[in-house]
Amino acid sequence: MTKKIALLFIPIICASLFLSCKETPGEGGNAQIKGTYWVRNYDPFFTIVQGRYPAVNTTVYLFFGDDTSPGTSAKTNSNGEFEFKYLRKGKYKVVAYSKQFQSNSSTPNETAVEVSVNITKSKQVTDIGLDTLNQ
Repeated sequence: MTKKIALLFIPIICASLFLSCKETPGEGGNAQIKGTYWVRNYDPFFTIVQGRYPAVNTTVYLFFGDDTSPGTSAKTNSNGEFEFKYLRKGKYKVVAYSKQFQSNSSTPNETAVEVSVNITKSKQVTDIGLDTLNQ
């Protein structure tokens, strides 16, 4: 009798687990976010851009949905390129930290550079660019 009851409840438990699993933004899909992270080099007064070059070996973070902590990160290559593969549909935020002009000791010397991305198709490839200040 106990085996019959157990066999009756196993399909119900499996079905409820399957139906309660809602795919959220994150890894596990076939979409991709990629881009190049650029550095703008300013003069000492931060008024004139003197050059622009790829940010090499810089960490770029990916936030899933409304998460407040990054879900993953990637380092830029020698061309400043980064990529996040195998993503599901949803909203993402790509964040890197840029050094900035510091007017006094209480001014932070880094600021977040953010790009929001909405993946709507399962095999979508979104190419973005990030700009920063002096690095």
